[in-house]
Amino acid sequence: MSRLAESFYTRTNVVTIAKELLGKRLITNINNKPTGGIIVETEAYSFCERGCHAYQNKMTNRNKVMFNEGGVAYVYLCYGIHNLFNVVTNKSGLADAVLIIALEPVEGLEWMLDRMKVQHAKRITSGPGKLTKALGIDRTCDGVMLNSSQLWIEEGVRVSEKKIDASTRIGIDYAGEDAQLPWRFSIKDNEWVSK
Repeated sequence: MSRLAESFYTRTNVVTIAKELLGKRLITNINNKPTGGIIVETEAYSFCERGCHAYQNKMTNRNKVMFNEGGVAYVYLCYGIHNLFNVVTNKSGLADAVLIIALEPVEGLEWMLDRMKVQHAKRITSGPGKLTKALGIDRTCDGVMLNSSQLWIEEGVRVSEKKIDASTRIGIDYAGEDAQLPWRFSIKDNEWVSK
């Protein structure tokens, strides 16, 4: 399948991009172990709202990758345990990103099971920390272009608006009113969506 063009990522509406990433295929080739799946759940973050690491476009050592031109990976450590994978969007200097929350595994299941130290695939990619572990994504992927040989996103299936559930994002109570934005998107009735 063809990889997404840079122009997909550099658009200015992060909410639209978060919806359109549903159905796309996220693929990794880490240590010559190709793995991947269909993106089934996302969350949008924009520098103009308090839920974003770069709120008010403030750059720090942690979030500086978000200020790159769209089309790179932003990977950060959450709770000192989980690597979380985000797709940087927008133009250079405008820090927007889409958190990839869940995917349906389709390639390299044996490698995913090995990385997760489990025997069965049930729910191994149904959460942002689990999917990065299963795909081999860690902080070394921070800043990697999304058309690289180790990490990329391909065209997949188009998900119609009526098949998309929208809800509020979780774990960002500190964002006040912005925590109520309906910027979490998932494919309706997909078993791989996080619980």
